[in-house]
Amino acid sequence: MMHKKKELLEELLNDLPPVGIAYSAGVDSTFLLKVAHDVLGDKAAAFMVRSVVIPSSDIEEAQAFCDAEGIRLIVIDGDPLSIPRFRENPENRCYICKKSLFGNMLYEAAKYGITTLMDGTNADDDMDDRPGMKALAELKIRSPLREAGLTKAEIRQLSEEMNLPTARKASFACLATRIPHGDEITPEKLARIEAAEDYLSKIGFTQYRVRTHGDLARIEVLPSEFHKILDGEVRKGVSGYLKALGYKYVALDLTGYGG
Repeated sequence: MMHKKKELLEELLNDLPPVGIAYSAGVDSTFLLKVAHDVLGDKAAAFMVRSVVIPSSDIEEAQAFCDAEGIRLIVIDGDPLSIPRFRENPENRCYICKKSLFGNMLYEAAKYGITTLMDGTNADDDMDDRPGMKALAELKIRSPLREAGLTKAEIRQLSEEMNLPTARKASFACLATRIPHGDEITPEKLARIEAAEDYLSKIGFTQYRVRTHGDLARIEVLPSEFHKILDGEVRKGVSGYLKALGYKYVALDLTGYGG
């Protein structure tokens, strides 16, 4: 069934005018970009926004993948903190951000003769509460993975078959999602979150979040990895590193990541 869906995706892409793929270096957008480039060749280009809410490692991974595949990557500098109300972090923060950033992406894409912009929303995302999807609909951003009915699990399996480096990559949202609604988003908070999560990645955790509540860091890891973070040396190392970043308190969320 999933191979039929992939064929449908290829049919959706075939014979389209030049397209831009909103690229994040994640599982879904990497798969979409690879299929689009296989079908359309140089008529498919990747567009990525460089900003304080995106880990710098994502840009590096995106560039490496596009270089290896011979795909044109266009990096746009964005500053979501300059978007009215985004910094205030309201409930519809994601809508505000996507409406502005995707609007800018459309503007930049037009300079390259591209009028069709696509994103990596998949069929499972229909079941989620995602305010940002309203912005995508208003801007007429196409989501061919969702149109083809491809789920996250199917995309991972197909990515594995295609030897894509993201097949088993953990899912990550932008850094601003670590800050509770109503708390101001600042460059300092975002930098501290990025550094804390980068540390967890380097010591071997696979899926994690560092939620920020003032001076408290609330760490989420998979329950299957609780034993690792509670190991004496690892626990001391994590606590010491995060406190050196400026957190006064470091706590483990016993619900676990995704709970």
